[in-house]
Amino acid sequence: MKRFDIAVVGIPFDAGTTYRPGARLGPALVRESSRLLRPYNPQLDVLPFKTLQVVDAGDIPCNPFNIKKAVKAIEDSANVLLDCGPSVRMVTIGGDHTIALPLLRAVKRKFGNVALIHFDAHLDTWDTYFCEPYTHGTPFRRAHEEKLFDENHSIHVGITGPIYDPKDFEEDKEMGFRVIHSMDVQKQGVEHVIRRIKERVADVPLYISIDIDVLDPAHAPGTGTPEIGGLTSREMQAILHGLRGSLIVGADIVEVSPPFDHAQLTGLAAATLAYELICLMAIRSHEPKLLTKQNAAL
Repeated sequence: MKRFDIAVVGIPFDAGTTYRPGARLGPALVRESSRLLRPYNPQLDVLPFKTLQVVDAGDIPCNPFNIKKAVKAIEDSANVLLDCGPSVRMVTIGGDHTIALPLLRAVKRKFGNVALIHFDAHLDTWDTYFCEPYTHGTPFRRAHEEKLFDENHSIHVGITGPIYDPKDFEEDKEMGFRVIHSMDVQKQGVEHVIRRIKERVADVPLYISIDIDVLDPAHAPGTGTPEIGGLTSREMQAILHGLRGSLIVGADIVEVSPPFDHAQLTGLAAATLAYELICLMAIRSHEPKLLTKQNAAL
């Protein structure tokens, strides 16, 4: 008998952080900040917890002193959860962005090739940080090398701030990513940006990775590498609402750092975005065969 449809799981890990630490405390803050969430989402017209059995699967324990061991533990635990049923999916609360790599490995194993929408102020496709290949700034370079996402249907959204070298964008494009900058949202409008995202993703099963620093620090101050000029929380919600009808097979929200939060602004933003992702998953919950079919293609 199927026990649940979606597992919400925390990963208290931030050993891959290069600036302000504290994201290992993120899952606890996001859970605390979820107290005000209510059952009905009027914008998406869905009662997600009536449609889906959603469980809090607790936290994945991982080694805070050895990144490679932690990555392996996260992948193994994600596999266990995803193996609980053919249409079981995960919404993961980090933790720093290093965790996206093992999560994508687990998702690829179960669901096959996926499109990737990466909401972030930063590309996270650098080769190394301090000569280390596994950090919160490198997960999508490693994911590209391991062919964990569809290069023809993946995109960064919300990129802002300075980078190390103009070649960073050239290398990023060679990995298959297209880029929507945060200023594109300002200049072109949310509806235009939604069209660009949907044209890029098409009808490919989708994984969504949200670094909370995609939001301007005015909306999410509690994060490790803040950048001004980010999206507003309203713009972020509107873009997610525009993805209604997409087949989302997994998602993560990362880089919430409670020591730098104020009045739970960041925790509330992350909790609400997790709720929006669950609502989007609920809209396609009546089509479990699509998930099973994708799994059977492996």
